[in-house]
Amino acid sequence: MPEFKVVSELKPNMRHINLKFKVVSISNPREVLSRKDGLTHRVAEAVIGDETGIVTMTLWDDLIDIIEPGKSYQLTNAFMSLFKNHMRLNMGRQSELSEIDEDINVNTEKDMSAREYPKPQRRGYYRERRGRRRKPFKEFRSKFDKQS
Repeated sequence: MPEFKVVSELKPNMRHINLKFKVVSISNPREVLSRKDGLTHRVAEAVIGDETGIVTMTLWDDLIDIIEPGKSYQLTNAFMSLFKNHMRLNMGRQSELSEIDEDINVNTEKDMSAREYPKPQRRGYYRERRGRRRKPFKEFRSKFDKQS
C-alpha cells in the first residue's frame, strides 16, 4: 500500500506523490496549442485540498470532464512543478486517479500554491566567463609583430 502525503507536505519538483483530496473548485477550460505535438488541448485548473491545506492542480483534456467539484479522489504517482513561479500538482502517464467515498474536510486557509518561488536557474550553453577574456589569435599575432 502506498504512503500518502498531505497537501502541507508538498514541495516544488516533488515526484511520486500519493494523495487523497477533495475538489474545491474547477476553472473554466481554455484551449492551448501544444509545443510538442502542435495540437490544440484543453486545460483547466482545479483547487484541491485536505485537512492541511489546498493546492492548484492542472487538468488536461479528458481529465477536466472526469473530476467534479465536491467529490473526493485518490491520486497515485503524481508530481509537483512550478508554473509562473507557483506550485502546481500534475498527473503524468503513470499516474492513477480513482474516486473514493471518504469525506474530507478542506482547510482553505493554507494555500500552498499562493507562495511565489524564485525562478530556477537554468544551465545554458553560454556560461558566465571567469578570468580575463582571451583575444583572438589574429589580434595577438598582429600585436606581437608590431613589437619586433
